[in-house]
Amino acid sequence: MIRRYGDTPKPGQRYKARPGVYAILPLGGKLLLTYQGDPHHEIQLPGGGIDPGEHPLNALHREVFEETGWRIAAPRKLGTFRRFAYMPEYDMWAEKLCHIYLARPVRPHGPATEPGHIPLWMAPEVAVSELYNDGDADFVAWVAGL
Repeated sequence: MIRRYGDTPKPGQRYKARPGVYAILPLGGKLLLTYQGDPHHEIQLPGGGIDPGEHPLNALHREVFEETGWRIAAPRKLGTFRRFAYMPEYDMWAEKLCHIYLARPVRPHGPATEPGHIPLWMAPEVAVSELYNDGDADFVAWVAGL
């Protein structure tokens, strides 16, 4: 069984399956995260949706680069959780299947290219309280031994 975080699904609401990949990126005692502005205004693990036909690891590399400008290495899958949420940027109710990876940020290759995303560094103990969703926070706490 895959653990669910966040809101309980609304009875009668149709949800579209939305698989995604997200990365915990530790370096020098801090984590590389992303702040997403409009429409969310939240701190998140870098990552996002897997495009149809795209391999999850390709999606992970693409999403991290788009949201942070960094290249990553040695991704290792840690686990999966799901959330039910409204995604205003797509005007869609989604069942998000979130695949969480641990990877090493290698180096920046330029600015984030995803509109509204700003990369930031944060200590894991601060990230646990600042991350927007509890699933991300629980995985960070587990990885950091908190």
